[in-house]
Amino acid sequence: MRLNRSTDMALRIAMAAAAAGRRTTVDELAGQLALPRNHVAKLVQRLQRLGVLVTIRGRSGGVAFAEGGGQLTVGQVVRAFEGEDEVVGCDAPPCPLRTACRLRAELRRAQQAFLAVLDGVRLDDLVTGSAGPTLLALGAPPAAPVDPSVPVAPVAPRSAGTVPAACAAAAAAER
Repeated sequence: MRLNRSTDMALRIAMAAAAAGRRTTVDELAGQLALPRNHVAKLVQRLQRLGVLVTIRGRSGGVAFAEGGGQLTVGQVVRAFEGEDEVVGCDAPPCPLRTACRLRAELRRAQQAFLAVLDGVRLDDLVTGSAGPTLLALGAPPAAPVDPSVPVAPVAPRSAGTVPAACAAAAAAER
């Protein structure tokens, strides 16, 4: 199976927003993921309608991962962006093998198996472990060499699937 470019970009945007744990902007997401800004803006709108992202308008606005967005599955996002169409189009133009062909049924079964696997993966699962820090490092300037004699303060992990309080307050103020 091959996903459309927009589906791929949407999943990357969702992952980056989830890993950030804070409000970000379309420009920051585009730079971080090396994607065209206009495409990111359109995909952010679609992800917002799906409940993956929260957008806040205005000067202090931005994009944040929606509370509960992490419970959505990759399969749900893929279906929303790819649709439910079959892998092959046997009807337009009509295929002469249609009446006796077993390929269409097998491809449909393979597509269902593909989506069933993706239904078992929540968006939160994509940013746990080492994936989160890797996503946060994308587009960042190279880090300065680390001096092993200097202690580093630990960073508190963000609870998965929540919108920071400042984002939630700003969204509530907009309503």
